[in-house]
Amino acid sequence: MKPTRSWSRGAAALAATTALCLPALAAAQEITIVREVDSNNYDPHRSTARAATEVLFMIGDTLVTLEPDMQTIAPGIAESWDVSDDGLVYTFHLKEGVQFCDGKEMTADDVVYSLERWIDPETASPVAWRAGDVESITAIDDRTVEYRLDAPFTELLYQLTQSFATVIDRENVEELGEDFGINGFNGTGPFCWESWTPRDRLVITRHEAYDWGPPWYENQGPAHMERISWQIVPEESTRTVALMTGQTQVTQYVPHIALQQLRDAPNIEVQRHDEAFWTYFMGFKVDRETVADEDVRRAMNLAVDQEALAEDLFFGEVEPAYSYVSTAALDWDPELEEHLLRHDPEEANRILDEAGWERGPDGVRQKDGVRLEPVTYVFAGSTWGKISEAVQADLLEIGVAMDIHAFDATVAWGQMATQDFDIFGMSYPYITAGEALNLYFRSENMPTPNRMNWDDEETDELLQAGKTALDEEERFSNYAQVLRKVHDAAVWIPLYHEPMYIAHSTDLEPVQPHNNYGAGLYKGLDLRFRD
Repeated sequence: MKPTRSWSRGAAALAATTALCLPALAAAQEITIVREVDSNNYDPHRSTARAATEVLFMIGDTLVTLEPDMQTIAPGIAESWDVSDDGLVYTFHLKEGVQFCDGKEMTADDVVYSLERWIDPETASPVAWRAGDVESITAIDDRTVEYRLDAPFTELLYQLTQSFATVIDRENVEELGEDFGINGFNGTGPFCWESWTPRDRLVITRHEAYDWGPPWYENQGPAHMERISWQIVPEESTRTVALMTGQTQVTQYVPHIALQQLRDAPNIEVQRHDEAFWTYFMGFKVDRETVADEDVRRAMNLAVDQEALAEDLFFGEVEPAYSYVSTAALDWDPELEEHLLRHDPEEANRILDEAGWERGPDGVRQKDGVRLEPVTYVFAGSTWGKISEAVQADLLEIGVAMDIHAFDATVAWGQMATQDFDIFGMSYPYITAGEALNLYFRSENMPTPNRMNWDDEETDELLQAGKTALDEEERFSNYAQVLRKVHDAAVWIPLYHEPMYIAHSTDLEPVQPHNNYGAGLYKGLDLRFRD
């Protein structure tokens, strides 16, 4: 049965509880932003969590930035750049006067250190591939950085807008050691690190010297807000009430059940942004005993009802996903349609029957003494709680008993880098099919973010060819082949594609959503109260 949209009846009852969860606002230029989960850390090279990115964009800067249209590259701390005709050498010219929060001037040496740490094998960054095939990164002088590649990478500038390319302070990193991004962070962004209490709250304060913001912001600094508290509020109802009662002023973690109510509320504005993609899926660790069987993976795909999930759990505010990337993404292959698996539990049962997976007395299938009971790791919280239980119910209909283990986000990332599970739940942002495929299916990215242990030589060759292609048709052809290969192998269960929603109080000026890595508030320079 479809749940009803009836948050308003519980609002008054929950308001008092909510007040205990959130800090009181001390001044007009302070805001609280509620979100569902925390990050494991705030080291730009060691976390792929959106929760890390949305803070790192505010406390740090990148060489270049991405405009809200998700297509236009604009200056960041580099005021301009040149690219050689062969696409191998990028020369960045840095802005004058950029400072870290401690007042120290930022130079080309800081940029070089940051980028080299990102790709250093000792850092073990799960996203080092995003930097391209680097030959060298050199400080030509205090304001010039030369970035030299071994092979062309047409997405390099876009990748350098990501939080992973944040410029950091070497002295700060060396002083804090393993506690960098946990007990402190000295960045050049419009806000400065004040404190972090994991699973509770992270506080940042205005960087008073900041005036080098991206040119597409009306305000390039300093920020209007003096202080921002990022508050963890896992419960959907509590986040909704906090917004409607003014205890928080803005959030992108809007419960889908409450979206229409928020649209109708006179004190709330809801913004939607469709210029980038965010996809939820469940992935299989393909070398684990039960899910190593491709028949099992295909049957489980056919058992899940994405349309019902999108409508019943998310009230039609998301799009059912049958593919691993959105059909609107660059390099999507229209011919992939015939390779997609759609809800068909009858066919799922037939596949498992023919593969020899027999139902036991309790209805759970088994074969050669092994029960079809895959261990599944997901994030704790309302979103993955609902998703995993819905998928669990669908799978039980075909005799698969999914064993769900939910972890707080501060530890979930570490758990999902282990080999102790069969299935994992994940969501991710991307702009192009190539970005999505390079992230998850390169063998060098095992055990994370290639948590599937998808180790295929042809896939690696095709991904490298697509990544370095200068011809659009050649790039498309390579990525299309990878898309077909991984879909035919049923490596994931795609669930839904989600647009960006931001809800904010009418006390704030309208917020323009920014979808870079799903960090809707980006640098926060436009956050301000109405006059």
